[in-house]
Amino acid sequence: MPVSPVMSIVNTLAAEIQSGKLPPGAALPTHRQLAAQYGVAVASASKVYAHLGALGWVVGETGRGTFVRDRPGQREWDSADEARLSADTLDLSFNHPTWPGQAELLRNTLRELAASGDLAALMHQQPPGGRRHERQVVADFLLAERGVHVDAEQVFLVNGSQQGLDMTVRALLRPHDTVAVDALTYPGFKMVAGVQGLTMKPVPYSDDGPDLGALDALCGRERVRAIYAMPAMHNPLGWVLTARQRQRMVSIARCHDCLLIEDASYAFLAGRTAPALITLAPERTIYVSSLSKSVASGLRFGFAVVPKTHAGRIKSVIRASYWSLPSVMTAMATRWVAAGVVAEREKAQRADARRRQKIAQDVLAGMEFMAHPNSLFLWLPLPQDLRMDRIATALAEHGIAVSKAEAYATTRHAPHALRLGLSSVPADLLATALLRVRHTVEQFPI
Repeated sequence: MPVSPVMSIVNTLAAEIQSGKLPPGAALPTHRQLAAQYGVAVASASKVYAHLGALGWVVGETGRGTFVRDRPGQREWDSADEARLSADTLDLSFNHPTWPGQAELLRNTLRELAASGDLAALMHQQPPGGRRHERQVVADFLLAERGVHVDAEQVFLVNGSQQGLDMTVRALLRPHDTVAVDALTYPGFKMVAGVQGLTMKPVPYSDDGPDLGALDALCGRERVRAIYAMPAMHNPLGWVLTARQRQRMVSIARCHDCLLIEDASYAFLAGRTAPALITLAPERTIYVSSLSKSVASGLRFGFAVVPKTHAGRIKSVIRASYWSLPSVMTAMATRWVAAGVVAEREKAQRADARRRQKIAQDVLAGMEFMAHPNSLFLWLPLPQDLRMDRIATALAEHGIAVSKAEAYATTRHAPHALRLGLSSVPADLLATALLRVRHTVEQFPI
C-alpha cells in the first residue's frame, strides 16, 4: 500500500530525529517553509507536525515554532536496560517530572534574571556550598514545608541528591566502613558505597519498614559507622515510618554511635508526617534532598543539611571536588523556592501521584504489589518461577522499560520483582503500559 505524502515526510523527519541529525531542541521549519520544501499544501505540513507531536518527536510552542522534543528515554544511560530504549518506549524505569508550564516557567525566569540588577554577579563563582542568602532560602523552605529547623550555615547546595550522598560519604566515612542499609534500597547509594569502598550490611524489612530489632542486633554485633535510611517515602517500597519507628531508629543510632544519612528525595510526596530524623537527632543526621523529583530532573539542584560539627569537613570536600553549583542554576532554583513555586509543584505532584496510583490499583487489581497512595512508583513481586530478567526482556520487546529488583537489592540474591515508575509515562498511556505489564506477567510461559 503506497505511503501518503504526509506520512512519507513524517517518516523522513522521524528518522532524522532518531539518528541525531536533528538534535533535541532543534528548531524545525515553519509550516509554510516545510510545505515549500516538500512541495505540499500548508494544511499537509500542519498534519505532519501533528503526527510528529502525537508520536512524541516534536513540541509546538505558540508564537515560537516547532522544536525537536528532548526524550529522556533516548539518552545514553549507563545501564544496558536504558540503552535499549527506543523512540516509542513507554518508560516505567525512571521518574522524570514533566508538567504543563514547565518550559514557560524557565523562559520567564531567564527573562527576569536578564532584567535583574547586577546580572554580572551570576558570572562569579559562588563560595563552596552556596551563597549565604540562598542557603537561607532553603533553610526557610525546610522549616515551612518539612518542619525541619536548621541554620543556613548547616545547608550546603549540591548538584542533586546523588551528589549530596557522595559528598557525605567522602567527608564523613572511610573505605571499608560498615553502613547499615535496607535489604532493598536506592541504587544511587549502592553506587556511591561501591565507589568509596564501603561495606553494606542489609537489614531485613516488612511491609511497614525495616526490622529495627535486626538493625539493633547488627549494630551490636559489628561496628556500624552509619545507617542509610529513607523514613519518608522509601524507594522502592514506598513505606513512611511512624514517629515510634523513627524514635527507635534514633535510639539505636545513639546507643551504637552511628551517623544517620536521611535520604528525603521523595519525602515531599508523603506530605507532613512524623518528625524527620534530623529533627530528632540533629547532632548525628545528614539530611539530603533535591528538586529533581518535584520540579525537573535536569535542574540538578539539591541540598545537604549537616550537623554543625561536620560542616567544616563537608565544606572542605565540596571545595576540593566541584567547589560550587553554577550561579545561574542556583539563582533560578532559589527564586522558585522563595516564590512558593516549589511548594506548589510538590502539592501538584502529590495529587498527580494519587491519580496515577489509582490507575495502577485499578489495572493491577488482584496482583500483589507494594506502594504508598502518594508514591510515584510501585514494587511488583513476580509469581513463583518467573524470573525478573526474562519478564523485563519480554516487556522491552513490547516497548515497556522497567527496573529490575537486582538494582535495588543489597543481599546476595535479589528477589524476583520489578519496580515500576509511574511519572514518566503520559497519564493517558499509563493504563496501557501497566496493562501490558499485567498481561506479560500473567501470560508468560513457565
